[in-house]
Amino acid sequence: MKITKIEDLHAASGIGHFSFLKITTDAGLVGWAEFNEGSGSAALSGIIRAIGEQLIGKDPLPVQRIATQLYQQTVQAPGGMNQRANAALEMALWDIKAKSLGVPVYELFGGAMRDRVQVYWSHCGSYRMVAGEKMGVKTVRTLDDIVALGAEVKARGFKGLKTNCFHLIDGKLSRQMQGYGHQAGHAALNLERHTLDGIVATLGAFREGAGAAMNLHLDSNYHFKSEGYIRIARAIEPFDMTWLEMDMWDAQALADIRRKSPVPIASMESIVGRRAYRQFLERSAADFAIVDLLWNGWSESLKIASMVESFEVSCAPHNYHGHLSSAISAHFCAVVPNIKVMEIDIDGPPWRDELFTTPITFENGELIIPTGPGWGMDVNEAAVRKYAAQ
Repeated sequence: MKITKIEDLHAASGIGHFSFLKITTDAGLVGWAEFNEGSGSAALSGIIRAIGEQLIGKDPLPVQRIATQLYQQTVQAPGGMNQRANAALEMALWDIKAKSLGVPVYELFGGAMRDRVQVYWSHCGSYRMVAGEKMGVKTVRTLDDIVALGAEVKARGFKGLKTNCFHLIDGKLSRQMQGYGHQAGHAALNLERHTLDGIVATLGAFREGAGAAMNLHLDSNYHFKSEGYIRIARAIEPFDMTWLEMDMWDAQALADIRRKSPVPIASMESIVGRRAYRQFLERSAADFAIVDLLWNGWSESLKIASMVESFEVSCAPHNYHGHLSSAISAHFCAVVPNIKVMEIDIDGPPWRDELFTTPITFENGELIIPTGPGWGMDVNEAAVRKYAAQ
């Protein structure tokens, strides 16, 4: 079997676009992966094409050898966009490998230890705040809207939700995005009173609507410095948080926040490679280690999870893309022992389900792990063309 073609395909998502990698073989087998050109990766498709060109004409089945060679060839510019490109190529190759044997990917790694995984509704309120109309749902503007959304999450059977930091000014909520350079204050990253008020009020409204049993998560991203995160942690203690999530590059600073925080800390979603994770684990910097499959790649993510477990820490997949990404993350949860919970975006464009050949299914707040060959899901190319990203 030989690789004959490597293509990238893109469909509109309502707030950006979904991106997919297709690897075709002369045996008729096709491997799929999902990647993301947001989050500072606007040129990723070009990098995937440049790195992947060398795979044309090669046997796709020795995946570990290929993945290792891709890493070695980019070792002088490790992590970042190169690693995301390598990860996409590797994911599609595992899909081909498993399909060639007629088994799910998780069977290649000892089989599934679970057939379902608890998920939390991510970006709860955030997407509806900025793109509610595009997603065909009511736009979130007020605390009453948050209460109603919390009740909806509960009614639909989910056991957990994660929201983001919102400003509260004159009774209106707006999303906090200074850490990504989209608002004033992006250089200093100071926590303003109206933002802290918005965070506290939002969590109170979610707790009111969703009830005492709902697992609440707050993602504060890159928006603040250490003192801001500590103030947030202390302010949200009354809401019985599952975790406060943040992104930091300094392991010692994160460890200091964790020591001062009355709520559990989750982090590391942007960290790439087990060598980078090690300094955070050695300093006991977080209660939960978040791992992004699409950024690290399958093999490296399994190695990270194993190392994390040796420090008695649980993993949680970082997953905020399309259904193929969710299927890949679900396979990870199937084989990794130390899983806490899996992230998933429930809100999305009305056409999202059309982009995939197999639906994502839930039962009692748990995602049913796909059981078909490969990732158990292919991309519907006709639908991607229909909703092509502009």
